[in-house]
Amino acid sequence: MSQRKAVFPAGRHSLYEKHGYSAAIQSKDLLFVSGQVGSLQDGSAEPDFEKQVTLAFENLRHTLEAAGCTFEDIIDVTTFHTDPENQLDSVLKIKNTIFKEAPYPAWTAIGVTWLAGFDFEIKVIARLPDDKR
Repeated sequence: MSQRKAVFPAGRHSLYEKHGYSAAIQSKDLLFVSGQVGSLQDGSAEPDFEKQVTLAFENLRHTLEAAGCTFEDIIDVTTFHTDPENQLDSVLKIKNTIFKEAPYPAWTAIGVTWLAGFDFEIKVIARLPDDKR
């Protein structure tokens, strides 16, 4: 059996405990991050879409940092959108401030009908830096 290590960002462990999953799992040199949403401190959705996307990326950053990673360590991105046709321009605007130059991570965008009250979710796979393995 391979060894897995759960990773949690500071101050949000109870959210994951309540729903029974880990923010991320480290397995050898890879970090598998659960979908991150633009949730406020109380767990509710940020109502403004662009702020919700920005907050989702911030929550992702906190989870990556808890494992010793940065956005530069991301190799694969999957995003989920409740209205991709009308949301994509806003998402790209924010995404392009984070992933500024090639090589970009692989990215799959998926349109969905439900995200538990949210309109955007991002999950990633990252490779841990050599000194964090």
